[in-house]
Amino acid sequence: ILGQTAEAKGKEIDATVGVALEEDGSPMRLKSIASNIININPKDIFLYAPSFGLNNLREKWKELIYEKNPSLNGKEISLPVVTNALTHGLSIAGYMFVEKDDKIISPDLFWGNYKLVFINAYGATIETFPTFVNENFNVEGLRDKLLDDKGKKIVLLNFPNNPCGYTPTNDEVDKIVNTIKEAAETGNNIVVLIDDAYFGLVYKDGVSKESIFSRLSDLNEKVVAIKLDGATKEDYVWGLRVGFVTYGMKNVTKEVYEALEAKTAGAIRGNISNASNLSQSLILNAFNSPGYNKEKNEKYNLLKRRFEAVRQALSAHKEFEEVFEALPYNSGYFMCVKLKDGLDAEKVRQRLLQDYNTGVIVTGNIIRLAFSAVPVDKMPKLFENLYSACKDENKD
Repeated sequence: ILGQTAEAKGKEIDATVGVALEEDGSPMRLKSIASNIININPKDIFLYAPSFGLNNLREKWKELIYEKNPSLNGKEISLPVVTNALTHGLSIAGYMFVEKDDKIISPDLFWGNYKLVFINAYGATIETFPTFVNENFNVEGLRDKLLDDKGKKIVLLNFPNNPCGYTPTNDEVDKIVNTIKEAAETGNNIVVLIDDAYFGLVYKDGVSKESIFSRLSDLNEKVVAIKLDGATKEDYVWGLRVGFVTYGMKNVTKEVYEALEAKTAGAIRGNISNASNLSQSLILNAFNSPGYNKEKNEKYNLLKRRFEAVRQALSAHKEFEEVFEALPYNSGYFMCVKLKDGLDAEKVRQRLLQDYNTGVIVTGNIIRLAFSAVPVDKMPKLFENLYSACKDENKD
């Protein structure tokens, strides 16, 4: 169907696509909807987008990947395929590469939705290693998992990390890349799923500002690097649901990438058909807007001020260490605190809700704080409330 439709495009009479058109050939539409959308051509709103995504948007996103990751220059990657944002992209990557009973190697601090995407949907297991050792990313833990036996390996990396807001330092990235290369050279076939949902939101010097995809995309013939990213957090459009799947491999032809793109588009067609045409058009228009970069920098700087407010709140109150300690954080939307032994995180969460009008997320004895959603002037109160709730629990 996709091929036959493409062949008929531009013909005087095209009876291949399942849409309704006005007599003038424009998309049939309701005025009550169309009147609320201005400055966009109706064909970029109401018609189906290709299962691959809008080609102009795909090409623009690829261009932006190169701009944001200078070390990719000279390396060939696939043309991104559009997904219905990150979760859908992860699911499509699972459909393409994850089989029942496969083990997915991940740090133990990971986004809970991975369980639904990979365990519930595809029957895989997530095999974890401790995320940190002495406040450093646990590269040896990753190495142990990769080299425990030979065969197919799937690695899931998410930087900046959700929930802990950590991106490896430049030195740690070197070690991660060398570890994956070592595992490939011993004969393992490795798929690296790179969840770049929060890409670009790095607030400290010495921390890797490029995606690890840049280093893995031509690492070894036995490594397939899959970049899963999107406008969701990078461009602050959570509800528009536009993401991308991009492949990087060593010594492959353009035809191999095109085949992967086609298989990915086929998986999307059999899953949701295609992502929203309107959302893709809105984002593409934004990328081509003269004020885009300035607007984006303003939002980044606001998030960085909130990050700095977290650091100031913690450094100004050493007494907080009596009841919790901050896990390493340097980027993204979140940071985590680990409660001292004897404190029940769920009870602390409930007390925060009931007595301090404050909401947080709990996993085990770790509390995730989304500083991205807290005004700068309320950041001290957030941590003071947390401290007070912990002290209250200790008294009880």
